[in-house]
Amino acid sequence: MYMNRKAKALGVNWRHKRSSDVFLSWIPRVNIFITMRNHSIVSEFILLMLSADPQTQILLFMLFLVIYVLTLMGNLVMLLVIRTDSHLHMPMYFFLRQLSFLDLCHPTVTVPKMLENLLSESKTIFVESCLAQAFFVFVTGGTEACLLAVMAYDRYVAISSPLPYGQVMSNQLCVGMVWGSWGLAFVDALINILLAVNLNYCEDQTLPHFSCELSSLFPLSCSDTSTNFTLLLCSSVLHFFGTFIMIVFSYVRVVSAILSISFTSGRSKAFSTCSSHLTTVILFYGSGFLSYLLATSGSHLEMVFLKYSVVTPMLN
Repeated sequence: MYMNRKAKALGVNWRHKRSSDVFLSWIPRVNIFITMRNHSIVSEFILLMLSADPQTQILLFMLFLVIYVLTLMGNLVMLLVIRTDSHLHMPMYFFLRQLSFLDLCHPTVTVPKMLENLLSESKTIFVESCLAQAFFVFVTGGTEACLLAVMAYDRYVAISSPLPYGQVMSNQLCVGMVWGSWGLAFVDALINILLAVNLNYCEDQTLPHFSCELSSLFPLSCSDTSTNFTLLLCSSVLHFFGTFIMIVFSYVRVVSAILSISFTSGRSKAFSTCSSHLTTVILFYGSGFLSYLLATSGSHLEMVFLKYSVVTPMLN
């Protein structure tokens, strides 16, 4: 009698079902229960620092704090000088001001949390904060890639067509290219992050980096990340490789224009105009490609990413 009442409560009709049917009806419920146990909700990630030694972490904290402060001060001075000096109100320095602003934003996304974890014992970050950090890293990095391509085109116009330079690189065009760079990076980052929000994460909560990257989140997920990985790969190829090809194409035209200059002083001046931008391109893409596209991990890759996110903005 007790079993019949319990069966009715569970919606099971013992008279019309065989024992095998009743047993099979429980399998989906058991599978759901096992799935819920195996895919427990993860609310935090553990970030691995460059060293586990407390004394080394204090030294690293002091080092990166100095680098971060120098980065902020250098780029703020650059913004102030370009803003106040009327002789620098040119397209070239307009783009340089935008680059300085990006070099303020990019390390600010990751360095404060890294400094906090270097002095903290927990060294954790909430999943939501991790995704937000990955989003803003994607936005600032993608915008800088587009901006470097725009600056390469600006160098080409300045060297190949110096007389109509001000007309070609009008204020409307410069502002439009900057907004376009931000817009493309924002849309690209938003699509990747919205797809990553739906991922479920397993019990392993350890991220092998000092900050959050989309590529480092995928191995921790219990969900199928093939779509996420494919989208991230396509975004990297189209966004970063696409802008890199544009830069190479622009500088091929720049070199051709420089070689056509007859006098030596004009050539040296043209090369000096491009040297700082070329250095920034090499630092950005050299460390960025290694950090995002190499399917390896470990201390060497961590140092590459550290150079990309902390040191490069200071050198710019």
